[in-house]
Order: sequence, then structure tokens, then C-alpha cells
Amino acid sequence: MNFLRFEHINLSCQDIEASKKFYQTIFPDWYVRAEGIFNGDRWMHFGNDQFYLTLNDSSGQQQVHQAYENIGINHVGFVIKDGEAMTKLLDAEDIEYYTMTAPETKHRIYVNDPDGNEIELVEYHLEYALK
Repeated sequence: MNFLRFEHINLSCQDIEASKKFYQTIFPDWYVRAEGIFNGDRWMHFGNDQFYLTLNDSSGQQQVHQAYENIGINHVGFVIKDGEAMTKLLDAEDIEYYTMTAPETKHRIYVNDPDGNEIELVEYHLEYALK
């Protein structure tokens, strides 16, 4: 009863600028909400008025979680308006992706960010109640 909304995801990145560029490509309305230095490392809040990613400079670190092979988050889903336009954009930017089908969705597009974090871009059918 106390939950208002999902606010952010905190990501460690090899290269904040590469991550920012990737997410800016697929979500062009996102912007830098805040940024700074903490304990000598750069961080950035990057998103829109409803949601953001915290990008943390972790250059030199290695990813230890393997999606679908370890305990942890396998992917994060983002609802999009137009899956067909998204696949055209991904193709134009040479961003690799794969798709899956489900009865409630028009498009389910899976793509990895520069650090190997998988995200799902989903467009629901108009009649799907929980879109």
C-alpha cells in the first residue's frame, strides 16, 4: 500500500559515456538528471521525469553475473510505444537484438547494453489490460 512507483536501477559501467550513448539511442527523450563524483568515482542519473538509471563508473571491474545462469536479475523490461520503429532504429544503429512472441505483446525485443545487461523492450497489444 505504500509503493508509489519504480524509480531507478543502479548500474555499474565500464564506460559511463558508452552506456549513456546506448540508452540515449533507444530512449532519445532521456537526459542527465544529476551527476557527480562519489569516493573518487563518477556517477550519473540518466532518464526522464518518471524513471532513471544510475550509471556508476566501475572501469576496470569485470561483470560477474551471467544472465539466466546465476542468481540475480536476468533482464529489465521497458514498455515502448512502437516496436516496429524500435527494430528499425536498432537495425540502423547496428545494435544486435532478438525477439520473442507472447499473446499479450505486439513486440518483445531483447538487447544487451554495452556492459552485457539485457533489457526487454515491449509493446503491448492495445487491448491488454496491464499495459
